[in-house]
Amino acid sequence: MPDTDPTLIRPGDHNPAVREVRRKLRSVGVLPADHVVDPDRYDAGMEQAVRHFQQERGLVANGVVDATTYRVLDEARWQLGDRLLYPQPGHPMTGDDISRLQDRLAELGFDVGRIDGVYGRQTVAAVRELQRNIGLPADGTCGPATFKALARLSPLVTGGQPEVLRARETLHQAGPRLSGKRVVIDPGHGGDDPGVQAFGLVEADLTADLAARVEGRLAATGVQVWLTRGSSILGTITDANRAAVANATGADLVLSLHTDGASSPVPHGVATYYYGRDSATSSALGEQLASLVQREIVARTDLLDCRCHAKTWELLRLTRMPTVRVDVGYLTNRHDAARLADPAFRDTLAEAIVVALQRLYLPAEADAQTGTLRLADISRA
Repeated sequence: MPDTDPTLIRPGDHNPAVREVRRKLRSVGVLPADHVVDPDRYDAGMEQAVRHFQQERGLVANGVVDATTYRVLDEARWQLGDRLLYPQPGHPMTGDDISRLQDRLAELGFDVGRIDGVYGRQTVAAVRELQRNIGLPADGTCGPATFKALARLSPLVTGGQPEVLRARETLHQAGPRLSGKRVVIDPGHGGDDPGVQAFGLVEADLTADLAARVEGRLAATGVQVWLTRGSSILGTITDANRAAVANATGADLVLSLHTDGASSPVPHGVATYYYGRDSATSSALGEQLASLVQREIVARTDLLDCRCHAKTWELLRLTRMPTVRVDVGYLTNRHDAARLADPAFRDTLAEAIVVALQRLYLPAEADAQTGTLRLADISRA
């Protein structure tokens, strides 16, 4: 690895880390192996390749190679069978080869949970079950014998994605009442990381306030709620730390609260995000919940509808339960900032979010039209 930090490289940079990133881009086939005058310079062709890769992988396509982009780029080089896969409690292996393994196991009828490229507990359990079925030592290590068996076996599951089918069954088994559910609320930023700051507002303070409003309403309906942070913390909580907190609770859902910001004052509106890269690699329940949250907020406020988007951000990926991130406006936009500064508006946002959580569990015949269900209706349910 080059001595230069490879996790924050911008167009125009000139250092040895650029050469390493260039090599990785070529290895995954998004940058032609053409001759370049200076391989240590981040030129326009390389920027285009980075943006293309980011777009393809569900990342922010800004051309900046940050820690997340570098990690995903490194994972993309692995093909199934390239290396031995084995359990690593606490620090699971990741990569495209694991995504392909999960896909094959799901086709064979084994429950791997979400296809996320992480060799975690559920995937290891599925490998062990496969090994028991084919007469191999059930050690969870995927080596040549297991790869060979996978290549021989024919898919058992056809006519639908297993993860989607399991998601529907999960909702059915959970029952229609919000009472008794367990929800983690993640107020974005905090501590040494204030987030976006504009018009006298601070993202970390707003998300903590909104989290408290959502928490109070959920608790009133009988939901058990955890927060990933309090209103005052020291240091910085990483997305991996937040995911670990959520996973430790065994919660049913995770909701991450943020505001957005831009260098221009023009962008505005609300957007929601769920784990996913394509139709085969996504959280079905996460997508459904993101859509409900988005539609409820848009129906109850004057925020622009910036729609739902699949992303592979670390918090969305590492949580074992459906997770949704909602960016409730741009603090750098005067209109959105004025709305978010109003406590009554934050109450409206909190009600929209709680109603969306309830609607996730309601069967179609008991669901209500978007924007019409009220907290009082939930309390009586």
